[in-house]
Amino acid sequence: MNKEKVKIRIEKLKKEINKYRYAYHVLNQSLISDEVLDSLKKELSDLEKQYPEFITPDSPSQRVEGKPLKKFKKTEHSVPMFSLNDAFSEQDIYDWYDRIKKLLPSSAKINFYCEHKFDGLAIALEYENGFFKIGSTRGDGKVGEDITQNLKTIEAIPLKLFDKKEIFDALLKEGLRDIAKSLEKEFPSHLEIRGEVLLGKKEFKKINEERKKKGLLPYANPRNVAAGSVRQLDSKITAARNLDFYAYELVTDLGQKTHEQEHLILKALGFKTHSENKKVSTLEEIFEVHKRIQEQRDSLPYEIDGLVIIVNNNEYFEELGFVGKAPRGAIAFKFSPSEVITQVENIIIQVGRTGILTPVAILKPVKVSGVMVTRATLHNKEEIKRLGLKIGDTVIISRAGDVIPQVTKVLPNLRTGKEKNFQMPKKCPVCGTLTEEDERGIIVRCPNKNCPARSQENLYHFIGKGAFDIKGIGPKLINRLLDEGLIQDAADLFNLKEGDIAPLERYGAKSSQNIVLAIQLKKKILFNQFLFALGIIHIGEETALVLARYFQKKFNLSKNLSIQKLIQVSNNFTKEDFEKIPMIGPKIGQSIYGWFKDKKNILFLEKLYKAGIQLMPVKEIEKKGKFTNQIFVITGALDSMSREEAKNKILNQGGKFQETISSKTNYLITGKNPGSKYEKAKNLGVKVISEKDFLKML
Repeated sequence: MNKEKVKIRIEKLKKEINKYRYAYHVLNQSLISDEVLDSLKKELSDLEKQYPEFITPDSPSQRVEGKPLKKFKKTEHSVPMFSLNDAFSEQDIYDWYDRIKKLLPSSAKINFYCEHKFDGLAIALEYENGFFKIGSTRGDGKVGEDITQNLKTIEAIPLKLFDKKEIFDALLKEGLRDIAKSLEKEFPSHLEIRGEVLLGKKEFKKINEERKKKGLLPYANPRNVAAGSVRQLDSKITAARNLDFYAYELVTDLGQKTHEQEHLILKALGFKTHSENKKVSTLEEIFEVHKRIQEQRDSLPYEIDGLVIIVNNNEYFEELGFVGKAPRGAIAFKFSPSEVITQVENIIIQVGRTGILTPVAILKPVKVSGVMVTRATLHNKEEIKRLGLKIGDTVIISRAGDVIPQVTKVLPNLRTGKEKNFQMPKKCPVCGTLTEEDERGIIVRCPNKNCPARSQENLYHFIGKGAFDIKGIGPKLINRLLDEGLIQDAADLFNLKEGDIAPLERYGAKSSQNIVLAIQLKKKILFNQFLFALGIIHIGEETALVLARYFQKKFNLSKNLSIQKLIQVSNNFTKEDFEKIPMIGPKIGQSIYGWFKDKKNILFLEKLYKAGIQLMPVKEIEKKGKFTNQIFVITGALDSMSREEAKNKILNQGGKFQETISSKTNYLITGKNPGSKYEKAKNLGVKVISEKDFLKML
């Protein structure tokens, strides 16, 4: 290729790469694969190395510059970068509205613009003749630092604005005809916009995982990482952090009359703005938006700590002026705090699936980010040492997005003298095996591969069918709860709060609420199901039923049944007593005896009792009833009871329950969303009854 063709090729490559950059980083659309984009960038880079005279400031190759800076230069803001006053309640918003209303003409019709209050770093961007020239931090509001080199690495920040025709077309599309016509006559050479640099939750998690692998302490929150990243003297470090950017203010006057128009113009220029931002007319609408966004907060890809409420009319905004460094016409309507003060009531040890011992702070229950939290991870013994934490200390708890609640600071000045030091145990608290430390002396592990805490199978069985049958909890969640140190055994499930589960990835406020509710609804359980849930070797569903009925009859437990009573009764039983139980036999009797004589199992039963588990008696003697010799099958979900409860009602009336339908089946009970059994029953001539019919039969 001759030079002219090279120049044309470079221009086309730049345009193509920028199109895909804009689609991916601004519109969140992936038009081509990363591999294809990388090959386009490589071709551009190779051509520019060969023909450096064709390198321009807007080239994608200029996003990461080679030489680290020695220091940042100071830069003065043409218009001060203000901060906002905070509101924490609806009453605060009412008070703010009353104040600004008094300062405006009585005829003024005030409406507002609501936008996410990003938890990142505010920056200013200046463009000359469409090209990115200077990017700076807020600093003290008047003077910031020139961080242009680092901001160029952020793909969401355009190195060059859209072409004028693209801008005009976009403005016309948004209904801003007057502004488009005005700019068509005279487009300013200098433009300044402002926005927020932030780090997404996924990137934050990825960075912390890398730090953990290197034995480093994790960062506290994404904002600190974002702020630290843009102030790196070496832009290569900034580029590796994959920072994001949202624009929210147009400083240059382009004829905008409202804040809403500013966002539309920013979008037309090629900047990334948030699609959820909206204009509202009343305070009630503000409260609705605030509530909705707070509920969505944990599922957002980045951190926000509230809404920014701005008087939409720019003329009114200017007229309201400033109080100190904050404008009267805008306010930050904060969400429930993500940092609160509480006390550490105890420190317990959780043993994970890999045997790692994790200290967990048991907290005086406290609301953080709108949910109740009862425990916080302490990571390892070095973290406790770093914090200087003692049992009984008053501490600051932080919870942000998908970060597990953690103790971020101890307030030693609030100590009473009754606080206690904590030491990591020398023996595993579950199996008693001597613990081991890693080569750095940070990670403490139980080396016993047969340690009960390292086996999930008992937990899977405990929550499964025929046992506690807890809906909405499966192996994946159990494994995650174990890994995060939120549970040690099945009894811990019943002490979980929404705030313990909500921070886990893919579990928001609603799903955590449903999980906790599903667990709490299972605190009452039939005696036979409880015995089956314990996972005693050789005890299946039928044997559990026999054992439950025997205990009830032998010790008259039907009217006085509890876990404590079961512990008391089993304590007085010998191996021979168990072996003599009808339909039990020596092998099963020995297994039951061995289980109840194990101190760890008794402690587990006591833990279940303290968690509020209540046992319900089953029928002591199999009697003939209304359903004698009748076979029942159920399809679909029942409203008034669970499938297990329906099954036991059938059995207690002398009937039989089966999972599969056949020509011998007498009744098919149908609930919501019946499956294929319904059609099969009709084909076989089996009588189909509703849940209501079944209740009448009972």
